[in-house]
Amino acid sequence: MRATRIARAALAVVLVAGAAACTSTTADPVPPPSSAPVQHPAETLTALLQQALPNVAGKTFTSSIVTFPPNARAAPHRHGQAFVYAYVLEGSIRSQVDDKQAETFRQGQNWIEHPGAHHVLTENDSATEPAKLLVVFVSTTGEPLKVDDSHP
Repeated sequence: MRATRIARAALAVVLVAGAAACTSTTADPVPPPSSAPVQHPAETLTALLQQALPNVAGKTFTSSIVTFPPNARAAPHRHGQAFVYAYVLEGSIRSQVDDKQAETFRQGQNWIEHPGAHHVLTENDSATEPAKLLVVFVSTTGEPLKVDDSHP
């Protein structure tokens, strides 16, 4: 009989302790999933050469290296009335211009952008490796080479 009372008391302690643990009000509630947009690192541009074209009045030749860290994405943008040539030096870049289908360009591949084109997507295709582009602009002298879309 004594053993039965001890077993019942032990069971009661376990049940009370378990119930208290399940209904504890001191634990922090689990936060809801974040609805904030994912932030991607930005690209960096390093100018190599900028030279007025001697035989084309009002036009400038500019070459640059654009580096994309892993997961980097450029804001949608335009290059004004510049003609743009991009060559992938390292890694792979996903690119979409105007309403054309997005394409992935790998090391050694290239593309062009016509004056006035809207570059809606430019991103490093890798989450672990950087990517680099050689970008050449033929632009109107004095105009900015890149203008990001305005945010509403």
